[in-house]
Amino acid sequence: MQEAWEGFKEGIWTGEVDVRDFIQKNYTPYEGDESFLAGPTERTKELWGEVLDLLLKEREQGGVLDMDTKTVTGIVSHPAGYIDNAHREKETIVGLQTDKPLKRALHVNGGIRIACQAASQHGYKVDENVVERYTFERKTHNAGVFDVYTPEMRACRSAHIITGLPDGYGRGRIIGDYRRVALYGVDYLIKDKEAQKASTPTVMTADNIRDREELQEQIRALGELKMMAETYGFDISNPATNTQEAIRYITMKLDENERSTQIRLMKVKDMMLEEAHHYKEREAERGA
Repeated sequence: MQEAWEGFKEGIWTGEVDVRDFIQKNYTPYEGDESFLAGPTERTKELWGEVLDLLLKEREQGGVLDMDTKTVTGIVSHPAGYIDNAHREKETIVGLQTDKPLKRALHVNGGIRIACQAASQHGYKVDENVVERYTFERKTHNAGVFDVYTPEMRACRSAHIITGLPDGYGRGRIIGDYRRVALYGVDYLIKDKEAQKASTPTVMTADNIRDREELQEQIRALGELKMMAETYGFDISNPATNTQEAIRYITMKLDENERSTQIRLMKVKDMMLEEAHHYKEREAERGA
């Protein structure tokens, strides 16, 4: 049993990755009120004041304060970012989408065309090298989905008879259980994924090949998550030893997921605005 787990009740979770069993064995219901809560510290008020100022500037600029147009987002795509870069010691819970607060990330896997449209509608232009790479050298999620659509599916999509299809902005994403990082540490999770990969059948069927590739992608992502934490000066190899570490571990992973979520929401908004614009044009043509 790991040192960080001392004081907790043992169970299935100590022998394998099972967050639910840990919770069931160790949670204690709280039936009191909110009187135990403390108000924000002066440090928190100062940081939040800076964020409010940035949010105001973002609103004044039409909803986007800054946007990355050259670096495709990823777990280790950006250096450590802070709300107040000159006073990093103020931030005990760290992690931004990019290297600056409210700077939008460049997410192209939902389709390079949509990414370019989203950027242009806010006065930005995606770097030509990125456009060329994701047009001719790399297949995006969007391109892969369109490759398997039947002609009928494409026609229904274009006519807006069927909506909610998995192209455009990456529907059907798998959301990870980020609590695992705090409870087990990245090294333990990597060993678990390596064991899963080693246990897959050796006959190279399409399903087995896909399973092995996906497990390796998960192993690679966990390694990158560890690298990302190191840029902030933290080691998440082992389980969290206190509440602050646990929150920090989970927040770092949530921030990575937030990068994709924010960009997808922006794309949805831009697509809706574009569609509304085209609708008005069609109505004007009919009236003429």
